[in-house]
Amino acid sequence: QVQLVESGGGLVQPGGSLRLSCAASGSIIIIYHMAWYRQAPGKERELVARSPSVGSTIYADSVKGRFTISRDNAKNTVFLQMSSLKPEDTAVYYCSANLRVPAGPREDYWGQGTQVTVSS
Repeated sequence: QVQLVESGGGLVQPGGSLRLSCAASGSIIIIYHMAWYRQAPGKERELVARSPSVGSTIYADSVKGRFTISRDNAKNTVFLQMSSLKPEDTAVYYCSANLRVPAGPREDYWGQGTQVTVSS
């Protein structure tokens, strides 16, 4: 069984910062890309940032210059440093990992989500 567990969400004032973490555990052979998505009330889930195993990171235009994704491959962990937060960043943030388990296909796994609320 593979589990992705997020942490670090909460309430922050506009202009503030938060750091999200997501740790993948279980029988994992290899993790390809890890990513953060978010879903605001009444909206579709959208990609925030993706960190591939090879190549450049990808950011949504709305977060470029404010958010930074990073990985600790030794710990199967991905982080999202969020700065200059805006009310429109309010959403449930989900971690995703594209990985392979023993005798299994390469597929996406998801965390349970962590709430980020930006409000004064």
